[in-house]
Amino acid sequence: MRLTDHTDYSLRTLIYVAVHPDELVHVQAVADAFDIPKNHLVKIVQKLGQLGFLHTVRGRSGGIRLGRPPERIGLGEVVRAMEPDFAMVECFHQGENACVITSACNLRGVLGEALRAYFDVLDRYTLADLVDRPGVLRRLLGDAAAAIPITDIKVKRRTATT
Repeated sequence: MRLTDHTDYSLRTLIYVAVHPDELVHVQAVADAFDIPKNHLVKIVQKLGQLGFLHTVRGRSGGIRLGRPPERIGLGEVVRAMEPDFAMVECFHQGENACVITSACNLRGVLGEALRAYFDVLDRYTLADLVDRPGVLRRLLGDAAAAIPITDIKVKRRTATT
C-alpha cells in the first residue's frame, strides 16, 4: 500500500509544525524544508486547517500551528482524512465491481483484513510519537528562521491596541 503525496506532505507538515510548538510557522518554511511546491502545500494546509489538525492565521504576520496537542492527533485519523480512497482492488468497489470471480474469491476478505491491521497499527500512534526527539528533528529541518515566535505576535497585538 502506498500513501499519496498529499498524505505524505500532510504528515510532514504536521511533524514540522509540532517541532516548532511555540512558533507560528510560515508555509514557505515547510515547503523549503521538504522541497515541496508551496502551491501544493497551501492546499494541504487549508484542508488540515478545515479538519482541525492545524490552526491557520491569515495575513502578513500569519502562519500555522497545531490545532490541538500532538497527543490528540492520531496518525490513523490523519491518513483516513487525507487519503481519497482505500479500495485496493476492484472488488472493493461495490457498485463498480466487474470482476467475474468476486463471488468465489477470498481476495477481498484477505485484503480487507490487511487494511484493518494497517489502521490498527496507525491508530496506536499519535503525532507526539513521531516528534519525541524534537531537537534532532529541528536540526535536520534546518531550524527554519522563517518561524515567528507566538509570544512576539502577542506582544505586537498588545502594543497595537494600547
